[in-house]
Amino acid sequence: MLPAAPPGGASSAAVAAVVAQSAVPPKDHVLLALPPTAASNSVLRSLRSDGVSVSAVSDGIGVLDAVRTRGPSLLVLDVELPGSDQASVLTAVQAEAPNVPVIAVIPRERRAGLVRQLRGDRDDYLLRPFAVDELAARIRLRLRVGPELGHSVLRHGDVVVDTEFGEVTVDSRPVSLSPTEFGLLMALLARAGEVVPPDRLASEVWAEQASANLVQVYISYLRRKIGPERIRTVRGGGYVLEA
Repeated sequence: MLPAAPPGGASSAAVAAVVAQSAVPPKDHVLLALPPTAASNSVLRSLRSDGVSVSAVSDGIGVLDAVRTRGPSLLVLDVELPGSDQASVLTAVQAEAPNVPVIAVIPRERRAGLVRQLRGDRDDYLLRPFAVDELAARIRLRLRVGPELGHSVLRHGDVVVDTEFGEVTVDSRPVSLSPTEFGLLMALLARAGEVVPPDRLASEVWAEQASANLVQVYISYLRRKIGPERIRTVRGGGYVLEA
C-alpha cells in the first residue's frame, strides 16, 4: 500500500505528472469514469491543461454510452460508480469496446474476483484508495508505451517502483522513501527523460504551493537514496530523471 502523506508533505490529492502535449498523439482520448470528487476533478483539469483530450462521466449508467460516442483510446473506470454493478459494468465495457485498454479502480477487498476479469495483455488496475499522482503516471505511461505496461510495476533504467505496495528498488536493492520523496519520484518518473520545472513539481507533489528551495531540498534527499547521477539539474529549466 502506498505510504500516507504526513501533514505538509505529499498529498494523495495532488496531481502528479500527466501527459505533456508533445508526448500524446492527437488521436488519443482519455475517458475518466470516476465519482465526482475533488481528486478526479483535479486529474481532469491537469490532463486538459497538458493538452490531453479527455472527458468524464460520473455514473455507471452513462459509461457505455460514453464509450460508444467518444471512442476513447484509454478508459479509467471505477467499478463502483453510482448506478453500476461492480462486475457487470467492466464486463459490458470489455464487450462493447474490446480494443480499449482499461485502468480499473477496484476495492481492495474485492480484488481477487475483479482482477480475474482483467485482460492481462491490455488492462491495468489500481486499488482503492489510490494516490492521484500514481493514477496520473499510469495514464501518461499508458499513452506513451501502450497496453503492455505491467499492472503494478513502473521501470526506468535501474529504478523500479511497485506502485501497488509503494516499494522502490534501485539496482535491485530496496530503497525506503518518505511519502514526499515517493511523490517526487513518481512525478519525475511520469516525465522520465524530460525536464520538469520546479514549479511543476511543487504544484504536483505538494497539496499547497511549495517554494523552489523546498523542491531543491527534497531533490537532494531523493538523490541520496536513488543515486545523484539519476537526477540531472538543468540550469534555468528544472530536473530530469535519467535512465
